[in-house]
Amino acid sequence: MIGRLLLSVAMASTMLLGVLAPGSAGHESPDGARYTAERELRFPEGYREWIFLTSGVDMTYNAKADAGMSMFGNVFVNPSSYREFLKTGTWPEGTALVLEDRGAVHGGEKQASINKHGLSQTEETMGMEVHVKDASVPGGWGFYAFDTEKTAKMIPRAATCYSCHEQHAAVDTTFVQFYPTLLPVAKTKGTLSKGYLAEVAK
Repeated sequence: MIGRLLLSVAMASTMLLGVLAPGSAGHESPDGARYTAERELRFPEGYREWIFLTSGVDMTYNAKADAGMSMFGNVFVNPSSYREFLKTGTWPEGTALVLEDRGAVHGGEKQASINKHGLSQTEETMGMEVHVKDASVPGGWGFYAFDTEKTAKMIPRAATCYSCHEQHAAVDTTFVQFYPTLLPVAKTKGTLSKGYLAEVAK
């Protein structure tokens, strides 16, 4: 009786781990990508407590930047995926990379305070996208754009962000070439993509 009970508990635990663990049928991460029952991505609350990877200026798909407004793009990744990348040079299933867009305040403007020359970031966000590693979708990665802090549907594969990342990204369709603390890791682990290596060799 006790043996059967322990077996039942073990099976239940295994089933639960299969839902929650990276690389499982749920394609979620304990601290990264989380989905609704309808397969919409949940807003990654607390992402600003994740690992900060980089900040770029005017390196964004945001339409407001195209209209002449300079933008900062801040990139964060969930901590467990960051630790795995340091070990292997690539991303585990369930990885979530957040691109947070904020407007750039030029030095000399009133709201820039004592900054007279450089650029600082606005308090309000101008947009947010999340790039998720998910083996259940074509190409193994999905993009999501959030308009509210709730949920988002995956951007259709026809969008240019997919082909751009697949053709030019340094590691596993992610722009590790712009992450100064991770590019040396990828070089050491030998995980740089053939496309990226061909581009830098030109």
